[in-house]
Amino acid sequence: MQITIPKERREHEKRVSATPDTVKKFVSLGFNVVVEKGAGVQSQITDVQYEAAGASIATTSKAAYLAADIILKVQHPLMKNEGIIDELSLIKDGAILISILDPLRNSKHLKIYASKNISAFAMEFMPRITRAQSMDVLSSQSNLSGYSAVIDAASEFSRAFPMMMTAAGTIAPAKVMIMGVGVAGLQAIATAKRLGAVVSATDVRSAAAEQVESLGGKFIMVDTDEDGETAAGYAKEMSEDYKLRQAALISETLKKQDIAITTALIPGRPAPVLITDDMVFSMKSGSVIVDLAVEAGGNCSLSKPGETIVSDNGVIIIGNLNMPSRLAADASALYAKNLLNFIMPHVSKKGAELSIDWEDEIIIGTLLTKGGAIVNDRLKGKS
Repeated sequence: MQITIPKERREHEKRVSATPDTVKKFVSLGFNVVVEKGAGVQSQITDVQYEAAGASIATTSKAAYLAADIILKVQHPLMKNEGIIDELSLIKDGAILISILDPLRNSKHLKIYASKNISAFAMEFMPRITRAQSMDVLSSQSNLSGYSAVIDAASEFSRAFPMMMTAAGTIAPAKVMIMGVGVAGLQAIATAKRLGAVVSATDVRSAAAEQVESLGGKFIMVDTDEDGETAAGYAKEMSEDYKLRQAALISETLKKQDIAITTALIPGRPAPVLITDDMVFSMKSGSVIVDLAVEAGGNCSLSKPGETIVSDNGVIIIGNLNMPSRLAADASALYAKNLLNFIMPHVSKKGAELSIDWEDEIIIGTLLTKGGAIVNDRLKGKS
């Protein structure tokens, strides 16, 4: 079977779906690996490195896709009118596509996967079970997003992070608040603490308190009997009463903060607004907000996708897109390993082909289309 690694063509995407290390592993298992020319350049991986690992280099996208049995991508393929190449039309009928497919917002793509009899796997639908931790792309990529958010904030903040005691006087430590304590939020807490900041954090899940405190942060949350966690371990939308009380608490807390980093996302829904206009205007001039949910509508009402803006009262609001891609080399290495770990259990004992266990809960959770139909329970009715 041929595994193809195409070049990513979506805007702001610098990652690649395989590294020389994962290519070498696939080749050792008997797969034929084809990498599109220049696919790894923005992740600091050359074609020569891929060739040394045993891959063949395809000079065009058509040549890369032509005989692909398994296609590994970072982002979902371009379709007609989305870019200069209609990648979906190049995928042969019956192929296997493994990628971050964003199916909840791309029903048109789903229909094409089904019509071409593509077995499409969405890596972001990975079940949150122990066995799948090494395949969890949301965790591997969000971890880097949390780190990058703090670095971005520090680069815009006009003061130092740690306390500094000098003969000329003492510099107070920066106060950083993290809103949303998932993987990105926890890494943001850890990174801000390493830089010497005083860190607080909030989340709708009361279970997050122990994690925050274990990293040296202070947990802030209103008293409630509501359960803010889904069965899958994600945050869920809370009642209007909770939102009002939490907003009042956050509003008072934000006034005292130098930096706020928001990470709250609800799968399949617009990101909840955590920082309103009034909250922004209550913050000190020179304060910084980093909105990691800006691509899903934003946690800050004033953030703008792809822009860094300054509010009328001098608050800097950062809305950088595709945060993992800003650390493309590391993000690609982690993502490529996630894909390898996903595929390995389904390689036949003879090698060189897949023998997929269609009843495996990981397969059931991530499989979107098979046999010409949409089969994922989360997507039924989108056909």
